Amino acid sequence: ALNGFRSTTTSEMRLQGAPIMPGDEVSKALIEKTEELGRAVSRLSLLQTQDALTLLRFSLSIPKLMYILRTSDCQSNPALTDFDDTLRSGLSTIMNVELKGDQWLQASLPVRDGGLGIRSAVMLAPSAFLASAAGTTELQARILPPTTSVIPDESVKLSLECWTSRSQSSPPVGLSAHVQRNWDSACTLKSKEELLLRANGKRDQARLLASQETHSADWLFALPISAISLRLSNEAARVAVAIRLGAKVCETHECPCGAVVDTTGTHVLSCRKSAGRQQRHSLINDIIWRSMTKAKIQAVKEPNGLTRRDGKRPDGVTLIPWACGRCLTWDVTVPDTLAASHIEHTSLTAGAAAEHAAELKIQKYADLSTFYDFVPIAVETLGSWSEGALSFVKALGKRITEVTGDEQETAYLLQRLSVAIQRCNEICFSGS
Repeated sequence: ALNGFRSTTTSEMRLQGAPIMPGDEVSKALIEKTEELGRAVSRLSLLQTQDALTLLRFSLSIPKLMYILRTSDCQSNPALTDFDDTLRSGLSTIMNVELKGDQWLQASLPVRDGGLGIRSAVMLAPSAFLASAAGTTELQARILPPTTSVIPDESVKLSLECWTSRSQSSPPVGLSAHVQRNWDSACTLKSKEELLLRANGKRDQARLLASQETHSADWLFALPISAISLRLSNEAARVAVAIRLGAKVCETHECPCGAVVDTTGTHVLSCRKSAGRQQRHSLINDIIWRSMTKAKIQAVKEPNGLTRRDGKRPDGVTLIPWACGRCLTWDVTVPDTLAASHIEHTSLTAGAAAEHAAELKIQKYADLSTFYDFVPIAVETLGSWSEGALSFVKALGKRITEVTGDEQETAYLLQRLSVAIQRCNEICFSGS
């Protein structure tokens, strides 16, 4: 019941100043967990890809190991490397994606830092142990005899040395040292910096920056439920993971437009002859319209009668006021993060393509601003949102919550939109 408190045997070893070495009970436990993971992966490969990824991430990998990491100084134990190798091989098998050095490093980062959330045990071990040690120091002092306070804790010293060498930063102090995320974030920050330094050109830089954007990977949090269109096909999940990690998607081939598609397959996301571009636009617009209906806000798609000199219409308009007595119109645009016209900006600032596309939409529909509130819904192919579009989606999710009473409506809406983008990215890819 005490989170992270040491087991009796481990406490005795630590009080004697003996570091935990290979061959002891901790090594045996790690070997058992590695064998369990191997058996689990063999069964996960029988499931659909998205289901298997969800189970591996939330249940069958690091969560099975967390108690050992928090209660034992095992950062130098070779069994952790075996566990990571099994995890890497299993993830590669499940996703049908080759994970080389940098691809595995990125995959092992938290989702918020551009990874898949399939954490590396070697990377996480020092942070988990040090947070546990800091959080239980006072409790141990109350339980154990006062004479034990003079015994140096070699386990903490060794873990701190390992953590410092990896993070290249100062350790957290005070109450912040009790939180594992505060230790872990320094290590993940160092890994992100290394990935950016080793990035192969501006396309890699843009991809890494986009993967670290908030809500760019909401599809990873979506439960694979077919009834509400949250399930990705095996191929869509494979393409989504490969593009996010910069892994090989296909062999080099010629696109129907005549351009050469390299092994990353990203050309198809902006190709003018891509099969999924129009479908992607229509699907996102349909999700917004259905969400308006769920929020009890009457709206129509592609309305007639909104005056424009060139006769073009926005994607939708509300029939009742949205705010301040004014109705709202919206128009969807999905620029490609890695397109040649955007790469100069997206390689420096995440979401730059979405912001630029939003500005163009505002200029295009400037005539409507006299009578309506206009919102450009700009989201990139790699998931980065423009600031205005994200604010609108959150406001729409809040209005749905007022109707349904479910506080998670905003998260569900963002997940549906994120899944739709990944699904259509795969359609673009297969069409090439």
